[in-house]
Amino acid sequence: MTVLTNPKIDAFLDRAESWREEFARLRKIVLDCGLDEELKWGQPCYSLGKANIVLIHGFKEYCALLFFKGALLKDPDGILVQQTENVQSARQIRFTGAAEIARMQNLLKDYIQRAIEVEKAGLKAEFKKTAEFAVPEEFQSKLDELADLKVAFEALTPGRQRAYLLHFSGAKQSKTREARIEKHMPRILEGKGLDD
Repeated sequence: MTVLTNPKIDAFLDRAESWREEFARLRKIVLDCGLDEELKWGQPCYSLGKANIVLIHGFKEYCALLFFKGALLKDPDGILVQQTENVQSARQIRFTGAAEIARMQNLLKDYIQRAIEVEKAGLKAEFKKTAEFAVPEEFQSKLDELADLKVAFEALTPGRQRAYLLHFSGAKQSKTREARIEKHMPRILEGKGLDD
């Protein structure tokens, strides 16, 4: 089988300052599974039709395969990791060296095939509803105090609401939460999301 590689991924690998060998090994493993290769979010992303299956990305301490619907995969080997408590569907398999990837090659192909089967079966992850996310006390006070803010926030898409709630809640100190809320109130009132 002839595997078509994407020149954008070739360029990504050429520019990689760390994890270059690991990325190249992961790329070969994923391409051997018959997925299409694209550059999305600045990272090598592999899809089946229009559905994203797995992404390769690197961090300071490790590089990883990120399975978009990883929470739906059977994980008898216990190698899937939830990146943070706020990540709902995606799961990672993390690596710290090329030899580790080489040892796990067949296992990784099994996990990728499981992810492909999950997609072909049309399975969908259950996501927490926006109402299930905690609203920081400082933001709730503003919503109670300013009717326009409450209306504008409720008019945002659920994803935009969650992004703000997570951003506000992410601050450890009340003073920082208040500063974040003040900074972003005009954006909320304009109907914009955190990253718009």
